[in-house]
Amino acid sequence: MIVVLGILGAIAAPRFFDTKGFDAASFTDQLKAQIRYGQKAAIAQGRYVFVRLNGSSVALCYDAGCNSRVAPPGGANSGTASTVTNCGAAPWACEGVPNGLALSAVPSFYFDPNGQPFALADPVGSVVSTFATQTLAVSGDGATHNVTVTAVTGYVF
Repeated sequence: MIVVLGILGAIAAPRFFDTKGFDAASFTDQLKAQIRYGQKAAIAQGRYVFVRLNGSSVALCYDAGCNSRVAPPGGANSGTASTVTNCGAAPWACEGVPNGLALSAVPSFYFDPNGQPFALADPVGSVVSTFATQTLAVSGDGATHNVTVTAVTGYVF
């Protein structure tokens, strides 16, 4: 009996204490929610909302340089260690990528007041969007978790 418990402990314990799988699923959901919130804020406020993706965080801003930040819906970001490191503790719709995970490099983009996504290179106020459907990948737990933003509608799944 003790041998069986020892074997189970050696196999199960490392998996029990490894949180990367939970972190990856949780951050993927946060990423989807953040982008959806950016689109909804653009529509509700009738203004442009920029989605900054820099590999270490996802942030929402009212300008391309992130000098004017979008407030989070709950009044504060998650406050996790990676978020404080990559975004600061300010009330800003920004979430840091958890340690041990990676976010694929994709270009930042913005939503117009109608909720349509535009490439960052498109001039603000343009009616023609060159934004192509983008797939962001969260990895680091042995699996890839995809988040897709579709062209024209900005649907996030």
